[in-house]
Amino acid sequence: MLPTKQLENWDPFREMESLSKRMNRLFDITGWNDEAGKELIERGDWCPSCDISETEKEYRIHAELPNVKKEDVHVTVENGILTIKGERREEKEEKDTKFHRRELSYGGFMRRFSLPEDCDEGKVDASFKNGMLNVAIAKAKAKTGKIKEIAING
Repeated sequence: MLPTKQLENWDPFREMESLSKRMNRLFDITGWNDEAGKELIERGDWCPSCDISETEKEYRIHAELPNVKKEDVHVTVENGILTIKGERREEKEEKDTKFHRRELSYGGFMRRFSLPEDCDEGKVDASFKNGMLNVAIAKAKAKTGKIKEIAING
């Protein structure tokens, strides 16, 4: 007699969860360290949403950082990479509070953006108001379109 297989109801959410777990294992960076033992790729506990736009004079990045204090946010530019890094701290939990669901993310975050070649890294401004970080990166002045004849040796 052949073994019988039990029919199982298809659950799309279970399939999505399984796919998510497989993708997380595939991209897990545990063990990707350099000689000094530092992680080559930094990863935050959560990832803020960002909008990137462009005007004639500048590029703009707007990052949504609810419940983050200005002093907990750092913006740096180095070698054509703009980094937004910080932390959203969890409020003190009351002993008498019983949570039925916890969906808010807390902890460190980091976003990195490669800047276009026409950015002026020396002219970056940032402001923070009502949980929104606004970063403006000026465009470099247009290069002159002069044609320069290059001598060919040989």
